[in-house]
Amino acid sequence: MPFLRTSLLGAEPAGVLKSLDELFALAHAMEQEAANKYDSLAQDMRGQGKDDLAEVFARLAAAEREHVDSVAQWSQSHRGKSPDPALVRWEPPETLPPEAAAEVKTSRLMTPYRALAMAVRNEERAFAFWSYLAAYSDDADIKKASEAMAKEELGHVATLRKERRRAYHHEHDRSSAEASSEHLRQIDARRLELRMVAQLDDMQQRQSGPAAVRIQAIRQQAIEMAEAAAGLGSFPASMERKGPLEIAEALVDGYLDGAERSSDATHLESLQVLAERAIARLAWLRSLAAE
Repeated sequence: MPFLRTSLLGAEPAGVLKSLDELFALAHAMEQEAANKYDSLAQDMRGQGKDDLAEVFARLAAAEREHVDSVAQWSQSHRGKSPDPALVRWEPPETLPPEAAAEVKTSRLMTPYRALAMAVRNEERAFAFWSYLAAYSDDADIKKASEAMAKEELGHVATLRKERRRAYHHEHDRSSAEASSEHLRQIDARRLELRMVAQLDDMQQRQSGPAAVRIQAIRQQAIEMAEAAAGLGSFPASMERKGPLEIAEALVDGYLDGAERSSDATHLESLQVLAERAIARLAWLRSLAAE
């Protein structure tokens, strides 16, 4: 599975999980490490007088502590005991790579938007991690639990992306008068999905083996998503000239925006499915681009 190698994980996990007890222990350790890292960054930001960033990292730490409690409860309900740290055999994916953590502490340009963008990438790495373990596990229970963890991480990605978008709009409140006439012309998500189909077709011609097979599957999914996305979203027409990563990112945000605004249950469910698929597609495209 080349889409789960590369920069999202840095390296493939050392093996596969051997028991549900080991899975719960690893999941608990990953969430606890994230909570500790965000707590530390919040304290660093307070010490530097950067109260807005301190608040962002404090919220992230609180969310991760909720995830820690959730994993502990899951372990209790399935195994009748708390996760055992002694069962963790691997180093889990880092919440923030050392260079990213250093940037948070030292960069004068760090903003809430950039901090949340880093958190989004962390959740995407966690999604890739659990997806990898689900794909390579031979145990049905471990596969099912790993898939559940991956889906949970996708939910975290969606939540953080919403916060990131709000931070972006707060930091970049520009008047529409600054936009060019082309930016004022809008297209819907269906048109962007069809553009993605064409780009994936081009990508497939340049790949071989498992990567080509994966691209074909994602291309077919994009065709199906295009039909479901007719009339959804509003994007600058200039997006059609962007690369696949930028289009994929825009579609994720478009579906999440639509879900956030929807008051119709059926429409909301459709948008949530589109958003989940789009997030998984974006994570894979980022991995492929880094290879």
